[in-house]
Amino acid sequence: MKLCATLALAAAGFGLAAAPDALTAEANSLGEAITSGKAGASVRARYESVHQDGFAENADALTALLRLNYRTGTRAGWSGFAEFDHVFHVLDDFDSGAGTTPARSEYPVVADPQGSDLNQLYLDYTPGRRWMLRLGRQRILLDNQRFVGGVGWRQNEQTYDGVTLTTQAIPRTALQYSYIAHVRRIFGQAVAAGSNRVDSHMLHARTALDDDWSLTPYYYFIDNEDVAAFSTSTLGARITGTQSFGDKTSVAVTFEFATQSDAANNPVNYDAQYAHIDGTLTLESGLALGLAYESLGGDPNEPGMMFRTPLATLHKFQGWADLFLTTPANGIDDVYATIALEVADWTLKGVYHDFSAEAGGSDYGTEIDVSASRALGDHYVLLLKGAFFSGDLPAYPDTNKVWISLTAAF
Repeated sequence: MKLCATLALAAAGFGLAAAPDALTAEANSLGEAITSGKAGASVRARYESVHQDGFAENADALTALLRLNYRTGTRAGWSGFAEFDHVFHVLDDFDSGAGTTPARSEYPVVADPQGSDLNQLYLDYTPGRRWMLRLGRQRILLDNQRFVGGVGWRQNEQTYDGVTLTTQAIPRTALQYSYIAHVRRIFGQAVAAGSNRVDSHMLHARTALDDDWSLTPYYYFIDNEDVAAFSTSTLGARITGTQSFGDKTSVAVTFEFATQSDAANNPVNYDAQYAHIDGTLTLESGLALGLAYESLGGDPNEPGMMFRTPLATLHKFQGWADLFLTTPANGIDDVYATIALEVADWTLKGVYHDFSAEAGGSDYGTEIDVSASRALGDHYVLLLKGAFFSGDLPAYPDTNKVWISLTAAF
């Protein structure tokens, strides 16, 4: 389908040329394995405009991400992958965040600092079709990235230094364990906020219950040595499934629940809950209508008792205006409706959010998000996108953001 192809290209734009699949042919020597690999290149140019109450100036950012990567061939089950990024600033009337652009406090944040980065560098060992071991700096994307992700929307991606073991030795089940020693965050290595030393364990299992339904339990333990408030222990489960009605009409549903407590050096002793319920009806015409509820717990009477997601791809959740990157002290409930359709060569999407406190009853505001994307040939994706937040509290000011993005991947 044209829609699927467009979305696949758009996803490549967000993650910007994810690692190519391992080359299947076995090399005859180490030299041949190194030279018989596959190179990739991509560029994402993006204009971002931010108008936010409380700032003296509006932000105007024109940035570009150049990504180059190379995967070697395979020798005795081993292969390697390297990926280099460089972010350019063409128009820099913005604060790129976390102290990366001093004396820019009159501008809102556009979290795309300039500079170079070794985004990924790892070795893969695949002793058989059911096992793989990955050693080094790597991208880790679990489920919908609500708890562990790559923040691929930002120009400098979040990656992880560690070890990942995956296996499908159990029938109908995919198991993954990751040990993480460092989190390479989106702010780059030039500032303290750009790298966190951690001692973290990620255990994730996905079992196919049948052809349409799956169950995914998980446990994530984060001991953050640099930011104690990010040290958490999260246990949860996710059920996803699709019910078809005829050949081209279906309902897809997600139920997810998790409980979280403090871990390691976290100074706050707390427990908090997470819930996400999502249903999407897709009609024969291709029109998709969704209704969902997401809740992150909090306590207005006890500071620091809110549910936290320090490794998440936060831009995907609770509105594209990014007003809720940190969970409010009172928690947050997000009731949102989605509409998506294909018109000619365009994929269109709209989302309406209603935000309120999980505890205490306060209204935070509402937001409308819209996007339009299309493929331009085999290598290019154009994306137009906007987020329009109307706040009900001073802590969450009115914010409008607009993006124009062009991605080329080869």
